[in-house]
Amino acid sequence: MENYYLCPQCRGHLRVGENIVFKVRNTYREKGLLLLHPEVGNYSSIIHPRFHFEGGERIDFFCPLCMSSLDASLTESLVHVIMVDPDGKEHEVYFSQVDGEKITYKLSSKEVMIKGGHSYRYAHFTISDKQSPQMQN
Repeated sequence: MENYYLCPQCRGHLRVGENIVFKVRNTYREKGLLLLHPEVGNYSSIIHPRFHFEGGERIDFFCPLCMSSLDASLTESLVHVIMVDPDGKEHEVYFSQVDGEKITYKLSSKEVMIKGGHSYRYAHFTISDKQSPQMQN
């Protein structure tokens, strides 16, 4: 069994086959679908050839099922989804919504995994005594 991904608002399944599916919008307010590789730290993506992003552009991510924004409430410029591993454990996954930034955080109850060469641009996540993720300045 593989990891699967859920929308934090509607808990709908976002993974189809070998991709996680998102509705996205660029700064020109053009809309499209973006397919991301499901492996944490793999930044491979697929978009329609006529739909593009400018380097460094902030991309708006939405659930393709309920259309809710996937902006992280912890900080700007991060997307939030839920990953469920093969053991049924849930992990909070945050990744950059800025084109070209390679940043991913996977938080579980006792550890924080950080992937991507641009992770230094954001505060680091910590796990509090209550086991909930928090931002550390």
